[in-house]
Amino acid sequence: MKKVDLKMTIKNAFTVDVEDYFQVSAFADTVAVSDWEKKEMRVEASMNRLLALLDKHHVKATFFTLGWVAERYPQLIKNLAQQGHEIASHGYWHQRATGQTTAQFKEDVGSARKLLQDLTGCDVHGYRAPSFSIDRTNEWAYDVLLEEGYQYSSSIYPVSHDHYGVPDAPRFKYKTEQGLWEVPLSTLVMNNKNIPISGGGYFRLYPYRVTSWAIKRFHDKDAQPYIFYMHPWEIDPGQPRQQGLSFKSKFRHYLNLGRVESRLDKMLQEFKWSTMADSLDL
Repeated sequence: MKKVDLKMTIKNAFTVDVEDYFQVSAFADTVAVSDWEKKEMRVEASMNRLLALLDKHHVKATFFTLGWVAERYPQLIKNLAQQGHEIASHGYWHQRATGQTTAQFKEDVGSARKLLQDLTGCDVHGYRAPSFSIDRTNEWAYDVLLEEGYQYSSSIYPVSHDHYGVPDAPRFKYKTEQGLWEVPLSTLVMNNKNIPISGGGYFRLYPYRVTSWAIKRFHDKDAQPYIFYMHPWEIDPGQPRQQGLSFKSKFRHYLNLGRVESRLDKMLQEFKWSTMADSLDL
């Protein structure tokens, strides 16, 4: 019997966290929210560059969009929806869910969803917490998301990490006790440990051949859609360099930015891609 080529039969989810380079959590101690307006904004140009690449490969993606960005670039968000991409929410202010009260979180996710829906005329079903900041300490967030009209979250990374992670969480789509779908980021199990294989940082860190191998192994072992995510600033090697960062933050943010576009080109061609809603039946 001929072996099925899973890499071209499994529909993977291509997702983007739409935020500008100065809004990342790693810069929170050096770039105040009150200074965001003073920064050179590059998200629109980065998004257009990324969209051209997706269009080249006829790929529709899910864009977890900050309300702050959507308010300043409404036509960009309208165009995404008109082009058939899925619009989802990344909250309004890119604040960690673990650092908010219930009322603050409700305002943040509610205002972001309303804005995105008003701009696009489409229902917004998905949410991703900044820095994957839903964990065992704030599962009340799922109640709030349901109250605000969301149907799924992609806010759990089942790994050990210094900024996030729930290593004992399920590895694949599951219903939370509150009744919301949660779609964790993709991992490989090696030596009884979850190894991260999803995300722009790991995509920049690993040589492309390692990423390709990891996705194929994930398909072979688990036969599940692979969840990829990145940020628009990761396709922008010319972005301004932030001062006052630790070595770790500099390494994580600026590593191999100039190699991302060519690697994406290979990955988009090698595997099959779609939105979260389509790939995961959400």
